[in-house]
Amino acid sequence: MSSNFVKNVHKLFLMITLNKLKPGDKVAIISPSAQAQDIWPEVYKVGVSRIKEVFGLEPVEYFTKDRAAGLIAAFTNQEIRAVITTLGGDDQVTYVKNLPKEPFLANPKPFFGFSDNTHLCNFLWLLGIPSFYGGAIMTQFAMQGKMDDFTVAYLKKALFTSNEVELTSSPKFNDIGLNWFEPEGLSGQRVYEKNPGWSWDGNQNATGILWGGCMESLDEMFRHNIQIPSLKDFKEIVLLTETSEGIPDNAYAFWFYRALGERGILKNIRAVLVGRPKTWHFNKQLTTEQKTVYKDEQRKTILETVRRYNSDIPVIQNLDFGHTDPQICMPYGSIARIDSENKKIFAQF
Repeated sequence: MSSNFVKNVHKLFLMITLNKLKPGDKVAIISPSAQAQDIWPEVYKVGVSRIKEVFGLEPVEYFTKDRAAGLIAAFTNQEIRAVITTLGGDDQVTYVKNLPKEPFLANPKPFFGFSDNTHLCNFLWLLGIPSFYGGAIMTQFAMQGKMDDFTVAYLKKALFTSNEVELTSSPKFNDIGLNWFEPEGLSGQRVYEKNPGWSWDGNQNATGILWGGCMESLDEMFRHNIQIPSLKDFKEIVLLTETSEGIPDNAYAFWFYRALGERGILKNIRAVLVGRPKTWHFNKQLTTEQKTVYKDEQRKTILETVRRYNSDIPVIQNLDFGHTDPQICMPYGSIARIDSENKKIFAQF
């Protein structure tokens, strides 16, 4: 991809080019959703230590009762070079829409978060500020034993480099967590499974700007009439979706994608990228057979529903982003290029 093409697309969307970090830079740690650092302090300590040990950065805490004020303080502090969330949650829909635009427009910087942080990623996207969908302190940074090498590699690309990167598929994955409330949950090792790789449908090539996020959070945007990209914008968008640890049934995935179709979104977008679905949680412990069935049904449901409204665009599923590990922190608001002939995906970090 030529540098002129990148500049032209960013100019079209008025996307800001963010500065990259260097070792020793300060990064803000915030909790714009659940106050994870208070609920699981020992897990939090592990995650913060990795900021220093693995990436050579200096973490600075921005924990305030007023979450909006904490966000604004983190972005407006000129010494802070990036903002990293502790975890997701379920209520950003109640206040992100009311955030003032000026502090963020005047102080754009990389933001890392996923799940409920879909709301903040969308808010920044609408301001022309790219972010990274992934990389939370409690999950990716505080991974038991050590951080996943695959996750670290993509985080380093996001933090320190600026170029087009070919996305790959991790040979293994995990979606069964260890209990953070129990000591063995901190010292244990997760069990990983063989990753079957991407599920690819469609022969067209595509290039567009990444937008989307957690399906349940996107659904909240629709329900509460939160501003999202316009139908004109969607003509240049590669859509990202993935489902959370709530493990919604596949009827939900159908209703969600049907809503995208009926709103005119699916006929406009350039492509669909779907993250590997979470299939196990402490209050929803599926068996190996049930997990396989769930993933197969979600894959078929999404593909069949997209094809009702768009027969041509590439639909690639089981990518390494979202609520399972290891994880690619997807460059939200940056350019993705899909080479269907060679079954390759590239993204601008």
